[in-house]
Amino acid sequence: MRRDGLEPLRDNDPAEIAGYVLEARIGEGGMGTVFLTRSPEGRPVALKLIRREHAQSENFRKRFAREVEAARRVHGRHVVPVLDHDADAERPWLATRYVPGLPLDEALAEHGPLPLASVLRLTAGAACALDVVHTAGVVHRDVKPANLLLTADGPWLLDFGIARAAGTATLTTIGRMVGTPKYMSPEHALGKKVTPASDVFTLGLVAAEAASGRHPYGEGGGLVVATRIAGTEHEPPDLGPFPAPLREVLAACLAARPEDRPAAADVARLCGNPGGRDAGDYRGWLPKPLAAAVAKVERSTGAKVDDPRSSGWLSRIRRNL
Repeated sequence: MRRDGLEPLRDNDPAEIAGYVLEARIGEGGMGTVFLTRSPEGRPVALKLIRREHAQSENFRKRFAREVEAARRVHGRHVVPVLDHDADAERPWLATRYVPGLPLDEALAEHGPLPLASVLRLTAGAACALDVVHTAGVVHRDVKPANLLLTADGPWLLDFGIARAAGTATLTTIGRMVGTPKYMSPEHALGKKVTPASDVFTLGLVAAEAASGRHPYGEGGGLVVATRIAGTEHEPPDLGPFPAPLREVLAACLAARPEDRPAAADVARLCGNPGGRDAGDYRGWLPKPLAAAVAKVERSTGAKVDDPRSSGWLSRIRRNL
C-alpha cells in the first residue's frame, strides 16, 4: 500500500458497484476489500465489498443484513456512519463516509508508540464512540487498532461489519468465532455472552498497545493470545510500566469480570483532558510525523474530516436510509 493510504485498483477489481465508480483501494481484510469512491455530489465514500466466499453463505447474508440495520442506528461523533448498502447483491456491499486518516495499526508500525497525551485523547475519543454505539443498542465486537482511524479531528471508530445488536441470537461466521482473537475480552474468548463491557475491555487492549507498541498479553498467534486473555482472572497483565494516568484507565478497562468494568462514557471521563483542553478539541493532538502523514492522506483524496459541506449531505443520506 502506498504511504498516502491508497493503492491502485487491481486488474480483477470491479470498475464500479451499483453506480459507485471505484477510484482506488483503501484496504483489505478478512471480510472484504474497501474501495475509495464518490457520492453523486463528489464527496469521498468508502465502499466495502464482501468476499465472494462469505457471499455464498446464506447465514452470512442474514447476519450481514441484520448488522447493517444495527449500524444504521448509530450516529455520533467519532463514529463513521453508514451511508448506503445492498445485502442482496451478488456480493453484498456497505458504503460509509470516507474519513481521511491512518489506521492505528499502521501508525504504530510506521511511527512507533504514541505519547501519553495522545493515547489518552485516543482512548477518550474511542470511548465516546463506543458510548454512542452502546446507546444505540449495539455491541461492536471488533475494537482493534485496524478499526481506529487517527485523523486531524481525533480518532474515528469504523467497521461495523461484524457488529450486532445487543441481545440478538448468536450467529457464527462460517464456523468461526466472530471477532479478532487477539482483541477479545475474556468472556468472548471463552464463548460466553458478549456485552458492551466486552468492547470496553478491548479498548483497554488497544490503549495499552498504543502506549507501548506491544500487546499487553504478549506475543504469539491469535489463539495463543486469546488463551492468555481467557485466563486473565488468574494471570492479569503487568500494568506497572505504564504511567499513572493511563494505568488507572487500563486497570479499569481490563478488569477480568465484565461487571467490574466502567461504561464507555465513564472511560472517557477517566481519561481526563490532557493539556487542559476541551474534550472535543483535537488540535495538535498527534505527534508531528503522524500529523504530516494524516495531512498527506487528506491531500490524496481532497477530503477533510471537518469539511463543513459534509453535514447537509450526510443529513440527506440519512433521511433516505
